[in-house]
Amino acid sequence: MGKVKGLILCGGPGIRLRPITYYFQKAMIPIGPKQKPMLEYVVRLLRFHGIKDLTFLVDYKAEQITNYFDDGSRFDVQISYVHDDPMLKGTAGSVLNAYMQGVVNLKNTLLVYYGDILTNMNVKDLLQHHKDCKASATVALASGFTVKVGLADLDSDGRIKGFVEKPELEKPVSVGIMVLEGHTLKEIERLEREKGELDLMRDVVPHLIEVGKPVYGYLSDIFWYDVGSTEAYEKLNPKLVEDLLSYLF
Repeated sequence: MGKVKGLILCGGPGIRLRPITYYFQKAMIPIGPKQKPMLEYVVRLLRFHGIKDLTFLVDYKAEQITNYFDDGSRFDVQISYVHDDPMLKGTAGSVLNAYMQGVVNLKNTLLVYYGDILTNMNVKDLLQHHKDCKASATVALASGFTVKVGLADLDSDGRIKGFVEKPELEKPVSVGIMVLEGHTLKEIERLEREKGELDLMRDVVPHLIEVGKPVYGYLSDIFWYDVGSTEAYEKLNPKLVEDLLSYLF
């Protein structure tokens, strides 16, 4: 495992958070009683676990982020910025662009964090698990995810036998955090030439598995919350944020 670099994806236009994101970069929406930007919780979490070399992958309303965080010294971290290249699309395109700009290299270990995720995950444990497994990629997972709609159980002629309202999934789900070894950037580069727009979870992880790279999951029962939609933002309880994440401040 090489030097750890934190890559935070915070360039998207946040379409599911409109109309809020007509005015805010989605990672900068205020949350909790302190009304701090969501991205500040991410920065403080990574700093708490010793990750101080951060790169923000920015695009839409990037000025809101750069004006607030500057070089990161106010938060005792070092922050650099990479503006998305319109020719490199998708989350994997943003990561690949950071490589092509020379901000990360093949010897780094990359902690990739989706900027609209709140969590109290022990990132240090995640990285140790990645190292112990000698993984090329490790995906952070959590169980107990509640499906937001009801599920119908149908028989062969379409008659509904039963209905379960907002069930919990049995299988673990990705929480928007992953670790990549730098050498996987070459695979991403090769895949991008073949397919164009690339998503890390949809395209890159299955490709790494397909070509035989060791890909592991890190399963934990931590708190995590996807603030990626207006409905989710409205339902985020400020007291919950304070109770679970105040230690970061």
